Amino acid sequence: MPNRLAQSNSPYLLQHQHNPVDWYPWGPEALARAKAEGKPIFLSIGYAACHWCHVMAHESFEDPETAALMNAHFVNIKVDREERPDLDGIYMSAVVALTGSGGWPMSLFLTPEGQPFLGGTYFPPAPRHRLPSFREVLEHVTALWKGQREKVFEAGRQLQEHLSRAEQPAAAGSLKPETLNQAVLALAQAYDWNNGGWGRAPKFPQPMAIDFLLGRATRGDGDKLAQDIAAHALRSMARGGMYDVVGGGFARYSVDEAWLVPHFEKMLYDNAQLARAYLHGYLVTKDPQFREVCERTLDFVVRELHNAQGGFLSSLDADSEGEEGKYYIWSVKEIKKEIGESENSDLVIAAFGVTDAGNFEGRSILQRVKSNDELAAQFKLEPSAVTSKISTALSALLAARGRRVRPGTDDKVLTSWNALTLIAFAEAGRYLMRPDYLALARQNAEFLLRELHPGDRLLRSWRGGRAEHNGYLEDYAAMILGLLALYQSDSDVRWYAEGERLAVEMIAHFRDPAAGFFDTRDDHERLVIRPKDLQDNATPSGNALAALALLQLAAYSGIGEWRSLAETMLGSVQGTASRYPTSFAQWLCAANFALAEGKEIAIVADARPQGAEELITLLWSQWRPFDVVAISSYPPNESAPALLADRPLMGGRPTAYVCKNFVCELPVNTPEELAGLL
Repeated sequence: MPNRLAQSNSPYLLQHQHNPVDWYPWGPEALARAKAEGKPIFLSIGYAACHWCHVMAHESFEDPETAALMNAHFVNIKVDREERPDLDGIYMSAVVALTGSGGWPMSLFLTPEGQPFLGGTYFPPAPRHRLPSFREVLEHVTALWKGQREKVFEAGRQLQEHLSRAEQPAAAGSLKPETLNQAVLALAQAYDWNNGGWGRAPKFPQPMAIDFLLGRATRGDGDKLAQDIAAHALRSMARGGMYDVVGGGFARYSVDEAWLVPHFEKMLYDNAQLARAYLHGYLVTKDPQFREVCERTLDFVVRELHNAQGGFLSSLDADSEGEEGKYYIWSVKEIKKEIGESENSDLVIAAFGVTDAGNFEGRSILQRVKSNDELAAQFKLEPSAVTSKISTALSALLAARGRRVRPGTDDKVLTSWNALTLIAFAEAGRYLMRPDYLALARQNAEFLLRELHPGDRLLRSWRGGRAEHNGYLEDYAAMILGLLALYQSDSDVRWYAEGERLAVEMIAHFRDPAAGFFDTRDDHERLVIRPKDLQDNATPSGNALAALALLQLAAYSGIGEWRSLAETMLGSVQGTASRYPTSFAQWLCAANFALAEGKEIAIVADARPQGAEELITLLWSQWRPFDVVAISSYPPNESAPALLADRPLMGGRPTAYVCKNFVCELPVNTPEELAGLL
């Protein structure tokens, strides 16, 4: 018989609806029962694509004896971390404080008031690897609750105080250019020039850090070191392994240092951010491989993470048919069967180092080991012929893979993740002249505004026609940036007006009088603390996104208070960001924007005739990370940004105005004249 999770809309919670555990979703019913019965809470937090969440569920939550122990002594609550980042953030901080590290599944024990007092991540069914069994942990907590309850409450109180102190903002100072130079130096000193990227195994992609470095490469005379690091990181990941050379897109992370063996789950947010990093890498370096990876990643998102309504789905599971990675790996025999006993199959086997022994579970993950020039010499072909043959062969493998059992899909639509994806499609449509990408961006924006902003608030999650959960700061800030990116690509002033409206809501309901913003609305449910996470994780910090959104909006609107608010936020984190750049890279991107003093560019025309298209094409012929652009038919309507005010047509022809800090050059009409001002 299904438990209470059967009424949930989260695919992760629904995975547990048939567990013998008497699960509750987080909410008043569960919390009230814990208080009424005087029981501790066992809180389990995970997500649908999490491999070790599945493992612990199978080993412990599906086991009747373990479930009986849980049901007898605890009120058991399941949370989807992707739907409730507020709970995930609070309790992950607690786990890190208790154990020194974190991860999922997250396993915590709380007082009935929600104060954490003991926790960890994955616990096995029997003791191993210096971990107690999950049943031993349950029995230990039960004994503590019965015999030392006052000590439990005191531990919970102290931990809550620790978490509250950690949320206090640092004193703000004026934003200094040296911060950005110091951050580049720190990234350079920590960079792995052998394998690419930062850190040891498991190795995570760092799209925000790469984007920051690419932005540094475009400023002034350009920072060659920053560009070299970014390009090396992009090339290293593009060889394959974590990057899916067959179908495009990226897995969550690599379990080794060389990007070979991925943790096979594919997350929407990773692919949105990495597609954008490769787009920017292409625009800076003109390396065609970067454009190819960008487009193939976006094409993967369209093919496998897109619904008919226009939303983008959350993730693909790591497992299929009960095995991690089975969908993605190959044997020599399989490659020859699908491509044919021909030079093409031999070429692919040589290019990707496929062997009978394999490199993962007796089969091979495809990672490029030979260049086109090496293959051309080996097979006596022109390099262009090698490229063509490999492309044809990979298409055959993709078709063959489509006949395999596909990993499960978490089909919920999350606002902030969709907004990050909206930015990627809007920018790719603009810079790569891909009208199909721009159409997808428009459709996504329409969907998000219709389904997830139905009234006076943004909502977090949508699935099957049902939207729920208050939007968080990251949802508001990412959505504003997504709408501004689309406005610059599409010139429909509605996108700007909706972005500005969301900013007004964000400031009204999330602002912290001390500095910056809380992660939750002022009318959100009361939790043990009101979270305010400043650190970037796999997704950007809501506060960092908000700072960048306010900077862009201030450039459009001329509202100085918005820029001042953003600069204060940036000033409060700059010292930490320069020392720990991979953990504050989105902040560095925002600081880069603030200090670059980019241009404000307005183009007006009668219904965008050919002359305006020429101006626009010139404008987007290079990456403009620090400029804001407003394009409008003449006269602009009342919702248009202040940047377009009092911008008449000159001589009745399409006219461009190039300004800096709202001081403008003389207007121009031709691409040649505009080029001289950019």
